[in-house]
Amino acid sequence: SGFFYQAAFCYAVEKLAGLKVPRRAEYIRLITMEFNRISSHLLWMASFLLDLGATSPLFYAFREREDILKLFEDLTGQRMMYNYYVFGGVKKEFPEGWISAALELCKKMPALFDEYEAIITNNPIVLERTKGVGVLTPEMGLAYGITGPNIRASGVNLDIRKSYSVYNEIGYKPCLRQGGDSHDRYMARIDEMRESVRLIEKALAALPGGTPGKLKVKKVNCNCGKEDCEYCGFDSQLTGQGVNPLVFKPPAGEAVSMVEAPRGIAVCYVVSDGTAKPYRVKWRTPSFSAVQILPELIKDRYYSDLMPIFGSLDVVLPEVDR
Repeated sequence: SGFFYQAAFCYAVEKLAGLKVPRRAEYIRLITMEFNRISSHLLWMASFLLDLGATSPLFYAFREREDILKLFEDLTGQRMMYNYYVFGGVKKEFPEGWISAALELCKKMPALFDEYEAIITNNPIVLERTKGVGVLTPEMGLAYGITGPNIRASGVNLDIRKSYSVYNEIGYKPCLRQGGDSHDRYMARIDEMRESVRLIEKALAALPGGTPGKLKVKKVNCNCGKEDCEYCGFDSQLTGQGVNPLVFKPPAGEAVSMVEAPRGIAVCYVVSDGTAKPYRVKWRTPSFSAVQILPELIKDRYYSDLMPIFGSLDVVLPEVDR
């Protein structure tokens, strides 16, 4: 979930410093975050089904995840620990051919999700291990602060994406299920991957300024200096201000930001004392809450139910013990 935690920190600092982010940079952030969501859910699906004894989905999921990591490597130079978002925008433009490769991947992904569902969703062994197992009620989930697919699989429409970036412009549909069991948590993530593909395609089609090559040519030919120009104006830039984080000194104060990460809401609290180093940074991560609910979900269940219940929560331990 690297892009999401970068985004949360940047949004908090941008709020603190009053930095405005160009729309093109926000679209690029949305595209990379949604690819990151798919990558995260694929890794979860692979490990979850491996815990249930299914090995084939592991190879299928890693096959598609590798394509996404290749896109990330081409864009940022890193497969996992991306250093791409900066205060006020993003570090650099999409490289040559990146958008066409992303669209090609989006085009083939729905059929691959159908392939996953054909071998997993109604598999009798999967149904036996997950249906009615580890039921999380809406009341219990809200009491424990559960967010993300885990609470939406219980029918609670809690998705904060409309509060940041350009999700409202693109339009998104929260993926809800009603049963709240391990199978519904699996289905919620499958639904989210499909929705992420739709969001990426819409964002790429509506990207302010168009593709990098055409945008570059149009900027050279235009260069009118107007703030609202489609090609050389503020919203077609990559950063609101070229801010070097090593010397950037936001004003003293505090700010909070939240993003809808793959496992739920990630909260970043930043306190500035006016220097180049933050006085305090505090994180509230979704996996921490998910771990707390585990004793409730496994109560009066068989020992064999522990793996599908715990696996369906998608807990990542570095989010729990920091």
